[in-house]
Amino acid sequence: MPQSTPTELVSPSAQSAVVDSTLSAEGYKKSLSGRQVTMIAMGGAIGVGLFMGAGGRLASTGPALIFSYAIAGVIAYLLMRALGELIMYRQTSGSFVSYAGEMFGKRGAYLSGWMYFINWAMTGIAELIAIGLYFQFFFPNVPVELSAIAALLLLVGVNLMSVKAFGEFEFWASCLKVGAIVIFLAVGTFMVVTNAQVGDGNASVNNLFAAEGGMFPKGALVMILVLNAVIFAYNGIELVGITAGEMQDPAKEVPKAIRAVVFRIVVFYVGSVTLLAMLLPSDQYVAGTSPFVTVFGQMGLGWMGDVMNMIVITAALSSCNSGLYSIGRIFRTMANNGHAPEWLTRMSKNHVPYAAILAIGAVYLVGILLNIWLGGSHAFDLALNSASIGVIFTWGAIFASQIALRKQKGKVSSLPAPGGTWSSWAGLVALLAITILIGFDTMTSKSGEVFHLGLWTLATIPFFALVLWLGWQKVRNNEPKNALFS
Repeated sequence: MPQSTPTELVSPSAQSAVVDSTLSAEGYKKSLSGRQVTMIAMGGAIGVGLFMGAGGRLASTGPALIFSYAIAGVIAYLLMRALGELIMYRQTSGSFVSYAGEMFGKRGAYLSGWMYFINWAMTGIAELIAIGLYFQFFFPNVPVELSAIAALLLLVGVNLMSVKAFGEFEFWASCLKVGAIVIFLAVGTFMVVTNAQVGDGNASVNNLFAAEGGMFPKGALVMILVLNAVIFAYNGIELVGITAGEMQDPAKEVPKAIRAVVFRIVVFYVGSVTLLAMLLPSDQYVAGTSPFVTVFGQMGLGWMGDVMNMIVITAALSSCNSGLYSIGRIFRTMANNGHAPEWLTRMSKNHVPYAAILAIGAVYLVGILLNIWLGGSHAFDLALNSASIGVIFTWGAIFASQIALRKQKGKVSSLPAPGGTWSSWAGLVALLAITILIGFDTMTSKSGEVFHLGLWTLATIPFFALVLWLGWQKVRNNEPKNALFS
């Protein structure tokens, strides 16, 4: 039953278009099909966090990383069920920003929107630079920044065409990523069962306990301390909430995607990390190299390493593509709320928020160019780690909005979260604990220097808080275009 109270700001062009049943209330084209939604939901959270980042984390954490991904998977499950309840209450491309605005007023929408921007601003730049680095594997003489800029132009072009073009790009990219993981799970399982030779050893369950200390060679505490990085690997799982406003049949597709996606993604992540730890002792993985490439290299299958490097590039392209799409919609919602420049509300004739997409594209371009200046310093690593603060805040906003939906509205949608508000409270407590644990995160350089990355990351919180507070003073009296917060 559609809500009678307007809960998403609508531009004048969108208001005139609302009579068209193929358009959402915000003026977006309802073009995303069921197959696209399913693969976007699964593929959105499968990026370089798994295909590249898992190697370094296995080396620093040991097989205990399996438990880290499992714990993060439980939190992700609770998040998706809370988001599912909100989506079925009301579908909107404003997603959690719109829900936060309805439940907590203008300040809630302002904070959730800009923290999501911080998340994807940092993440998108990192993904593009990762593309440039991996492209050098095939073309070592091509500068990293040139490849990154070329990838950015490609993705901006796809997003400017239409939401259908975005959906089709994500569908095939997700198919490639998911297909690669499924094949790896099948082949890896066969190798473990047959005790196949990998490098100087054999694939075996015994590799989980080969190091001194067994599954916890670095201690059990490291398994907990690494959770902030693992949570970041699941970044993008909330994308299904933003796509809901452009689905052909959200009432049918959202419950199906929510129920299936978490289980499948947890299987992919936990299953892949478990097999990686069984195929090789964890100390044979290195940071900056895909663990899948390491495994195939040890097997003497260099050509498979080439294939996996191509898949890593595809994963980074897909993740950045999702970032452009999602922040473009969120930016437009923020502009409609009066929390961002009004020109960001502009839509193309294909019902694409082109101004917002070009704006985030410009931010990515500046970030790529800054990478030249930052060089090998810790500044870029600090920026990337700071993105996890945005992820945690976004997830916290979703949990809080589900609690408020039950408490303030007294409503339960057609897809209720298990455990009611208790599951969201559990999610909030877990996120708070992870935020505290960030302070203990360290990074060791090749020279052996230990950099207290976590403490510096936490130190960015007061900086973000100051900037957001100053921004709020500027926009707090801006009026939205209709009565969103009344």
